[in-house]
Amino acid sequence: MMEEKGELSPEVQPGEEKKRDLDLNALFPGKEYDLNRLFPDEGMKKLLHDLKRNKREIDRFIKSLNLEEEG
Repeated sequence: MMEEKGELSPEVQPGEEKKRDLDLNALFPGKEYDLNRLFPDEGMKKLLHDLKRNKREIDRFIKSLNLEEEG
């Protein structure tokens, strides 16, 4: 019965809320056009969000390598 309960509760979908909250204009500030209108597809918004996050992680990794070389 526990399995049925999990399947029947539609409000327990954390991925859904996160998709609606993605604001490309806030993620990529300084653009002259509305990125949310340019990329209305939620899948594309998530992809761009993930790319931005991955770029930050790569930049941090490169920075840590530079710090190790200097030290």
